[in-house]
Amino acid sequence: MPPTLARVAILGTGNIAEVCHLPALLAHREQAEVVAVADLDADRAVAFAATWDIPASYGDLATMLAAERLDLVIVCTPPGAHRDAVVRCLDAGVWTWCEKPPTLTLADYDQVAAHEREGGPYASYVFQHRFGSGALRLRDHVRAADLGAPLVGVCHTLWYRGDDYYAVPWRGTWENEGGGPSMGHGIHQMDLALALLGDWAQVTALNATLARDVETEDVAIASVRMESGALLSIVNSVLSPRESSYLRFDFTDATVEVEHLYGYANADWKWTPAPHVEPEKAAFWPASTDVPSSHTAQLSVVLEALRAGRRPPVSGADGRRVLELIAGMYQSAATGRTVERRELTPDNPYYHSMHVAPQELSRA
Repeated sequence: MPPTLARVAILGTGNIAEVCHLPALLAHREQAEVVAVADLDADRAVAFAATWDIPASYGDLATMLAAERLDLVIVCTPPGAHRDAVVRCLDAGVWTWCEKPPTLTLADYDQVAAHEREGGPYASYVFQHRFGSGALRLRDHVRAADLGAPLVGVCHTLWYRGDDYYAVPWRGTWENEGGGPSMGHGIHQMDLALALLGDWAQVTALNATLARDVETEDVAIASVRMESGALLSIVNSVLSPRESSYLRFDFTDATVEVEHLYGYANADWKWTPAPHVEPEKAAFWPASTDVPSSHTAQLSVVLEALRAGRRPPVSGADGRRVLELIAGMYQSAATGRTVERRELTPDNPYYHSMHVAPQELSRA
């Protein structure tokens, strides 16, 4: 079990580390201290460490792991480097909290999981929208069946990314990003939808590259049948000038909606009772405490699990579910047919890659 003050390092010094992870760590300074940072650009690591008063900086992960006694490494590298970085940390006995997407493929995800040990270290992944009070309150209602059966869901990630965004070499490529907006953008809302509605059973999808000069799709749509029987509609886009992240769930007794962009508070949630529901009952549905969705909120849960030596949320099977759905979406879009969740086994090429060569599609 780690000491009360967890020793934390950051791998990768890009925008996500500075804008999201450093503020989260500072908010938890009584539970965690940042003792090191590493980046393949050693000069950038030095500058980052100086800016944030971090004691040590390194030009590679291996050197940092050998030199430092660490409890947790936060992985903020491009997606193509996630698997190897997380495996190296786990083998060194260090927990990880890795940015999305967890890995580029289901095969990579399962390879990472094979390096975990009972009681830790564990690999967990950044899906911070699960941890705001609005989503937690809805999750509790769903588990208790307070709102009746889930019937219809809408999951839209309508964002805008111009050509300048894709000037970064690894973006929009299969090798380094693993996919388009389904992997890099809509994955957040889809993860939250699945965390609330449970496992999916089948998916039918369409992908298109309409406006950006990229290898991957720039817009995707999908229809999903959940194991519960509920139907979920998904749209992921980087072509939408009026940006919005929107989730809607229709239950027997209520419609629950949230619209935001990169994070929500309680005020962004709308709870609408069905006509037959007494107002007094509906009055108790919304969350009373307001905790916005954020890296700060999820980090609290990660650190608590670390101290207790137990698997954190968004880890293991719980972190895999959304990657499995994305693989099914890519397979469906490429083959033009509905894909069953049970098909995504190691003998399926989409278990090993989100982009399968035409000659291999007959196996999919």
